[in-house]
Amino acid sequence: MAQEPLVKFDNPKSIHPPKGYSHSATIDLGTCRMVIVSGQVAMDEQGNLVGKGDISRQAEQVFQNIKNAITAAGGNMDHLVKLNYFLLQGQDIQPIRDVRDKFINTNTQPTSTLVKVSGLFREDILLEIEATFVIPKGK
Repeated sequence: MAQEPLVKFDNPKSIHPPKGYSHSATIDLGTCRMVIVSGQVAMDEQGNLVGKGDISRQAEQVFQNIKNAITAAGGNMDHLVKLNYFLLQGQDIQPIRDVRDKFINTNTQPTSTLVKVSGLFREDILLEIEATFVIPKGK
């Protein structure tokens, strides 16, 4: 019988098709699974930018993509343990947090890192967010 791979890469259809990377990697840790979600940007399922020039609308799409990725991996947003933010404008953090709080359990906020960058891969992309989840087995 073939052994399950230690790492499973996934590209849910509910997120735009990736070019040259996978949207998530799930690692079996025995009693739980860790899911690492690639940096998500404000692209819909067809790869169209959502919210040009609007940090709140872009953040909404980014968090929806993150939620879609973890749902496809069999988890939910309560399993979130870490967020890594990459954004152009430091003052944009509060609107992003306001959107984030619609998606996460604010009683157990995840760890996070914020990096201000001079640019992302496209000029109309205002932020990118990576996420890490830990999903307990048998629950």
